[in-house]
Amino acid sequence: MPHEVICPEGLTIELEKNETILDACLRNGINLEHACEKACACTTCHVIIKEGFDNLDFASDEEEDMLDKAWGLESNSRLSCQVFPVDDVTVIEIPKYTINQVSELT
Repeated sequence: MPHEVICPEGLTIELEKNETILDACLRNGINLEHACEKACACTTCHVIIKEGFDNLDFASDEEEDMLDKAWGLESNSRLSCQVFPVDDVTVIEIPKYTINQVSELT
């Protein structure tokens, strides 16, 4: 999941049982933005699922409504605070921008 600022080299991480993608990222030192504190009320934790999308539970109506507002929305986009991977391999891409701002982390 490379991101030129947040995680330029990409990273492989293990998820714990019943852990969202967002929580796994945060636990592993990946500062993925999450302005609404995981309440499914914004799109700042938007990620693109590159592998494993078909093995995820369906997005809730609430998540789908929020995703409509995400920058760079793709057909395999999800909010990382809402996704609990069930497959051994789920590959994500962190978009460069969020609806709030251009990510300018230093």
